[in-house]
Amino acid sequence: MALDTSPSAPAPVRQIALAISQWVGRLGAVWVEGQMTQVSRRPGVGTVFMTMRDSAADISVPVTCARTLFDSLNPPLVEGASVVIHAKPDYYANRGSISLVAREIRMVGLGELLARLERRRQLLAAEGLFSGELKRSLPFLPRCVGLITAPRSAAEHDVVETARRRWPGVAFQTAYAAMQGTRAATEVIDALERLDRDPGVDVIVIARGGGSVEDLLPFSDEALVRAVSGTRTPVVSAIGHEPDTPLLDLVADVRASTPTDAAKHLVPDMAEEHKGVTWARDRARSLVQQLVDRETHALAELRARPALADPRNLLEARSVEVNDLRDRGRRAFGHDLARASDDVAHQRARARALSPLATLERGYAVVQRDGGDVVTSVTEVSDGTTLRIRVADGRIAATTTGVEPATIEEGHG
Repeated sequence: MALDTSPSAPAPVRQIALAISQWVGRLGAVWVEGQMTQVSRRPGVGTVFMTMRDSAADISVPVTCARTLFDSLNPPLVEGASVVIHAKPDYYANRGSISLVAREIRMVGLGELLARLERRRQLLAAEGLFSGELKRSLPFLPRCVGLITAPRSAAEHDVVETARRRWPGVAFQTAYAAMQGTRAATEVIDALERLDRDPGVDVIVIARGGGSVEDLLPFSDEALVRAVSGTRTPVVSAIGHEPDTPLLDLVADVRASTPTDAAKHLVPDMAEEHKGVTWARDRARSLVQQLVDRETHALAELRARPALADPRNLLEARSVEVNDLRDRGRRAFGHDLARASDDVAHQRARARALSPLATLERGYAVVQRDGGDVVTSVTEVSDGTTLRIRVADGRIAATTTGVEPATIEEGHG
């Protein structure tokens, strides 16, 4: 129930502290799961002080237990261990703090731990975080590689040295983070977010050497898995060795079996690329040479043809043909002209034979009166009639002096 207080009648601190203690006490004993950190065993003190951290959020709560309970644990409790405790919340009024008083501590065994990881994997897979459709391709030659690893670790050396041996010009931007322990997941998430915000980083590698299942637990952290799924930059997971399969391997865009293998995924091998370029260049040169040789051979065959070897031969042959055709044409034309000339002569002879002028040339004459009428009979003229006589080469003017009719013999002759 709420306390009845007012500015004129405030409650003392002890009353408020007692009320808070009573409300906290109502929760009763509860089972809690988490990771133990900051274990403090003070000499001569019968109480062990610890901090229990949530595995998926940055939340922790103080835990105390009797020294006898702590010493009886087998195996011994170490920092970073996953445990399940049965504890009762307690409010310490003198310090104004809340802690869990552990009555029972159970170590989470490897089988139970793997079962929990499998259930977590199934839940995240059902959300589609591990879908192959979400996987992004790595750039062929990244400008800068973001590397998340522990300071001065063997994983850092393996990734950097192997990558630079393959491609000496590769650049790295390293963000150091704890790779083991209770703060590992949080620090890796922070480093991942910093590198993902950097536009110059083209790919991010999270690298750590091998270890036990418990050592690799931070890389199956649900918060880390979701953070990797939400990045815009492709992520390469290089955690542990080949048999190790933390959940980070499933959500990453590329899973490398070792840090050295991650470097092989990051950059191409310059020697191999040089060999490939050399092979492609030689292949292209060979193809071009084959094409040039084939065309050169075709040109040589064309040049070897008589028409191109000595064009004058073709011209001479055609010249002879032209001359022959010209002579034939001339002969044919001459024959045609001769025949035409003969025809004209024949026609001319016939025309001349029929022409009055030809008759006149044979000694005949045409007699006309002044009016132009042709005199065909002696009866048409009389003495003193003026006549014009047409002969072959002109006309004669005459006057009749007499008319003599033809005799019977002359008429029939």
